[in-house]
Amino acid sequence: MWIFDGHLDLAMNALSWNRDLSLPVHEMRRLEEGLPKKGMARGTVAYPELRKGHVAVSIATVIARVQKPLNPLPGYRTAESAFAAAQGQLAYYRMREEQGHLRMLKDWPSLEAHVREWEANPETTPLGIILTMEGADPVVYPEQVHRWKEDGLRCIGLSHYGLSNYAHGTSTTGGLTDLGRQLLPEVRKAGLVLDLTHLADQAFWEALELFDGPVQCSHQCCRALVPGDRQMDDEQLKAVIARGGVIGGALDAWMLTPGWIIDVTESKACSLSMLVDHLDHVCQLAGNSRHAAIGTDLDGGFGTEQCPHDLDTIADLQKLPAMLRDRGYTDTDVANIMHGNLMRLFRTAWNATDG
Repeated sequence: MWIFDGHLDLAMNALSWNRDLSLPVHEMRRLEEGLPKKGMARGTVAYPELRKGHVAVSIATVIARVQKPLNPLPGYRTAESAFAAAQGQLAYYRMREEQGHLRMLKDWPSLEAHVREWEANPETTPLGIILTMEGADPVVYPEQVHRWKEDGLRCIGLSHYGLSNYAHGTSTTGGLTDLGRQLLPEVRKAGLVLDLTHLADQAFWEALELFDGPVQCSHQCCRALVPGDRQMDDEQLKAVIARGGVIGGALDAWMLTPGWIIDVTESKACSLSMLVDHLDHVCQLAGNSRHAAIGTDLDGGFGTEQCPHDLDTIADLQKLPAMLRDRGYTDTDVANIMHGNLMRLFRTAWNATDG
């Protein structure tokens, strides 16, 4: 079964981690042996493994933070620098598209045609990507989001970890900034999907109130199963469901496993069955299988040391359909979760804006 992955940091891995994603994962690991950076020699994502895992489409990021006092992760001193860095990541995608590795999908006809081609010939069809921005700091001023739309951007989140120019994010408490309140109407005019992942609770509710366009949570797990502000509580999840949104379950072990301590807990404490627990929780809240999806976030700053122990590479996502069926999910339900719900999200969002 083909898969639509709702969140992958492909350009970040290529540029910030200096990875050649055209190499098989195990060759990349060999080249990184002995390097001290967390996650090195433990990567899970590369083009060959995406193809083996039948990941026909992914939502691929550009990401560049502006450094602020409340931001626990490094960033740039100015939005202009963040813009330039994110444009460099966009240039990476364009080059890989020119070489035939990737295909940037910008509207419903191109997405629909890509899937038909993939189903007919998965061995040679390029890997499809939809461009998203994880944290809006590369948007220098709100109206500039329309330039990003021309560049191919189709989804946007307002913040990442800490405080962005637009909203409080993970590990902070607070709402939207004044710039954030100005950005949301421009996002709506541009017809982009708003990604609510990483928003602090107050910012989440303010964004949902001010924005009446399509929404998703691209890589998100459930606070009812694992406490912490990185996860969403049931009221947030139900609000996204009520808006027709889709919640993509992530594979970062500390989001899946209660009591997980980063760099301390061993990977054997986490399994793919825990992702199924979170997907099932979303389905139970919705009363159907139409709002849960896959948003792995694999190699989003970590590797196999912080993944389910039964996942070696992203190709192991193919274990999930059988696991879902073992929980009583029908073939239709499984197809919804593995790709159908994200397809419906973009069909709805793009038909509304593209006519």
